[in-house]
Amino acid sequence: MAVIEVRDLTIEYQLGGHWYPAIHQIDLTIDTGEIHGLVGESGSGKSTLGLALMRYLPANARIASGSIRLDGDDLVAKRPEDMTRIWGEKLSLVPQNPLAALNPSYSIGEQISEITRQHQGLSRKAAWDRAVEMLRQVKIADPHIVARRYPHQLSGGMLQRVTIAMALSTRPRLLVLDEPTTALDVTTQAAILDLFRDLIREQGAAALYISHDLATVAQLCDQITVLYSGEIMSTAKIERIFHAPLHPYTVGLLGSIPRHIEATETRLPTIDGIAPSLTDRGVGCVFASRCPIALERCHQEKPPLEAADQGRSVRCHRWREILAGEVSVITPPQAMIPTVAPREGYVLRAERLDKTFDSPSLFDRLFRRRAASVRAVDQVSLQIRARSTFGLVGESGSGKTTLARAIVALDPADSGELTLLDLPLPRHLDQRGREALCNLQMVFQNPNDTLNPFLTIGQTLGRTIQRLDGRQKTASAIRARVLELLQAVRLPETYADRYPSELSGGEKQRVAIARAFAANPALVVADEPTSSLDVSVQAVILNLLKDLRAEQGASYLLISHDLDVVAYLSDWIAVMYLGQIMETGTPSQVYQTPSHPYTEALVSAIPSPDPSVKRAIVRLEGEVPSPRDLPTGCRFHTRCPRKLGSICEQQAPPMQDAGWGHLIRCHIPIADLITLQTS
Repeated sequence: MAVIEVRDLTIEYQLGGHWYPAIHQIDLTIDTGEIHGLVGESGSGKSTLGLALMRYLPANARIASGSIRLDGDDLVAKRPEDMTRIWGEKLSLVPQNPLAALNPSYSIGEQISEITRQHQGLSRKAAWDRAVEMLRQVKIADPHIVARRYPHQLSGGMLQRVTIAMALSTRPRLLVLDEPTTALDVTTQAAILDLFRDLIREQGAAALYISHDLATVAQLCDQITVLYSGEIMSTAKIERIFHAPLHPYTVGLLGSIPRHIEATETRLPTIDGIAPSLTDRGVGCVFASRCPIALERCHQEKPPLEAADQGRSVRCHRWREILAGEVSVITPPQAMIPTVAPREGYVLRAERLDKTFDSPSLFDRLFRRRAASVRAVDQVSLQIRARSTFGLVGESGSGKTTLARAIVALDPADSGELTLLDLPLPRHLDQRGREALCNLQMVFQNPNDTLNPFLTIGQTLGRTIQRLDGRQKTASAIRARVLELLQAVRLPETYADRYPSELSGGEKQRVAIARAFAANPALVVADEPTSSLDVSVQAVILNLLKDLRAEQGASYLLISHDLDVVAYLSDWIAVMYLGQIMETGTPSQVYQTPSHPYTEALVSAIPSPDPSVKRAIVRLEGEVPSPRDLPTGCRFHTRCPRKLGSICEQQAPPMQDAGWGHLIRCHIPIADLITLQTS
């Protein structure tokens, strides 16, 4: 039975006095118990479609035509006051950012119970009991305690579970899930996806799952719709669209996914060009300008959405040729040839780095008590070779970013030694000379926070060149170097005169990378450089980082919670937990048996882009302990599914050598780990 039926839906936005279609003639059906995936690049219209199903479009948007039927009832004809009764009771939204959906002034229990009091008429006590029960259903420990806490007192993963509890508290018919796990660690994401799957089917609801993470969609959803520039490119059962895609855009998206089995010196296939703007979508196929097999007909004539085999639909003039194998859209990975001889030996050595923060509470300040300390980095040592990538992975709060900031001296380490290119590197920024600053650069997660909106791209890069290059440079020489950097990051020269607001997210990240390479650094620290990007743009950035490593001989310290990204780009990986390195080795060593029980859980939780692959996921119970109150013995023992007993609780584990430099910090002997992890 269909919960939601969308027919011939067109949504328009008003820009400059004109109306432009953002969503064009969309058909969509979601049945009871079904999770329907909606994928596509940024700007494809995914969130617009999700908000349209909620009848919650912005003021400059309108439904130009079509119908949206919820259990047969057309929502398009509803007045705002009618929708107020439907929201929460029959329709619920789980947003990407849970903090934006929660009121910081009210407790968690009060916010959940308010919904059931309003929509179901429950008494205050009954609504509170329902709130506690919903927190229990989303697997929050001690729900009666958490219900009395405020949003700022919970972790990101717990906040996301709270928004799920709120959305499901009235047992709605349809859930719209808009990128609900994008910012979560892989272990937390796996637990959240389990919750979605179980609770939606138990309650007989339906869900639209919006995401640019194709691997997550492959493991969670039953059906999938691929959206591009406001039009459906293809729709099918999840297995068919992943195993035998018929549309060139779908093939391009799947090819852009990094897989850790790839060779380190190959480039990912990418989708050339950018999506057309809302005001410039042409008369033909909206994907024609980026399609590798486009014909003249594709530019002149819009293809219809046609029924293909086994219930699939596809919008392409050439889908029959693709199905018959007469045309191939798959681009094989390209091998890269280094063009610059790498520096010899190690670029960076870090020995026994420590970093502790004081974390005073309000009462500490009022009563002038000694504040609790947070030991974010604890005796960490690492070595980064020339022209290599050192990957650093771990959950939020593990100390990855603090370690990176200590290396670049944004948060100087309290103790320990640093060596850059075999020369001592002072821990404090003001003690580092120009040469050290040139050789050690950082790329941050969000380029919007690091680019001055009032300077053109050329001015931003030019200032960096002036400050880091000790030689006096003329304006023409600086301009020439700016254009050289833009060419290196595959941006046109005209971008030198653009402002950050005129660039896409991926283009801004390329500018940030260009600025990091302005002084030809020996080491670039990249902190989550692709976490907020679409998979197609992510592939471009990963290829760019590989290209620059090959062309300029640079090395990277790469931080990410996306383990496939780290494994694809890295030569060596370290796994951190609560300030300590638990395991270190090559990607193949870390991803295979034996591994630390924490690494085993991380790897098992990685969603596969192949829906036929079903892994036995190792579930970690509980939250990461607070760094202010570190566990005794092994720091992982409070969550470890393979804990031996009191030895893990009382004694710090040794760092064992599993062979060929593969080190594991664990009490369990290597031979026993192999037996446990292969049985």
